Parts: sequence; C-alpha cells; structure tokens
Amino acid sequence: MPLPADVLMMRLRNEIEMCQRELRHHITVSDPTLSAFPILINVTFLRVPGPAWEESKVVHRFVHRMAILVNEEYPMEKPIVKWQTPIFHPNIMPPEDGGYVCTKLLENWDFSSTLASFIKGIESLLVSPNPRNPFGCDACTRAAAYFNRNRYAPPLVMDQSDRRIRIIGDADG
Repeated sequence: MPLPADVLMMRLRNEIEMCQRELRHHITVSDPTLSAFPILINVTFLRVPGPAWEESKVVHRFVHRMAILVNEEYPMEKPIVKWQTPIFHPNIMPPEDGGYVCTKLLENWDFSSTLASFIKGIESLLVSPNPRNPFGCDACTRAAAYFNRNRYAPPLVMDQSDRRIRIIGDADG
C-alpha cells in the first residue's frame, strides 16, 4: 500500500534535501515540487574514482552520472537506477548495455532504505568493484575477469574541500 501523497512528498523532499546537504555530489530533481511522478533524480558523482576502459587499459574517471527514477510507490518499491557514463565495472552495466546497477542495496530495499544511504553505497561500490558477483552482461563479466586477474587499486576518494584539485570537463570528458 503506497504512502499518502502528502507523506510521500514530505519524505522524498526530506531525503533529497539530506542528499544535497550531506553528500558532496551534485543532485538535481526533475520536478522540484515533487508532484508529478515519476520523479527523476540525477546524481553526478564528483571526485570519486571509478574504473573505465580506454585504449585497452583501465583508467580512473572522477566524474560519473546516474539517474534514479522514483515512482508513487516509493519507498515500498525500490527506485529504478540507470548508470549514464562510461564504466568498466563488474557490478554496473555500461549505458550502452542498459546502465543497470547490481547491488544488494536494491535487492534488500525496504521502507527504511533511503536515497542518501543508497547513493553512499553506490559510491562505495564504484570505488570497490566486486568481481566475485558480476552482473550477467558481457561487459560486466569481462570486467569481473579482469579484476579477478588484476588487483584494482583506485586512487583515494578526493576531498571536496581541497580547492587545489580541479575537475576539468564534464561527465563525458
């Protein structure tokens, strides 16, 4: 049974504000009034190293994007998550393969789950791929095979407060 509309809007508004206040990432919402479902929440991860495949080698990208689609059954029903930037990861499909995210966070979604804890979990997964449990697409199984053979050591998560570090380009470059 869904939450009453006013309760859902209040909960979602509180969760989005918490994300914007507590996370270092850029969060935007398709409908700031939260009245037209589904609500699209765009998350741009900033200064978080994640693996990508370029010129036959693994490189680190520090800007990533994902979209979270929340419907009127939230939080009883988990959101739909789509990855939107290039990735070489056993647990995250590249956008061209669907962009789905394989995570226990979605499998175990329940009423007490929040967007902030979910986004923090994705950040952790991005930095620490789990090659023992890959998603079932070719790109993810190739990434799993690579990470099972080669130790993945990403650089440290960059501190947002360090103004000496600059990100040049957007999530596609």
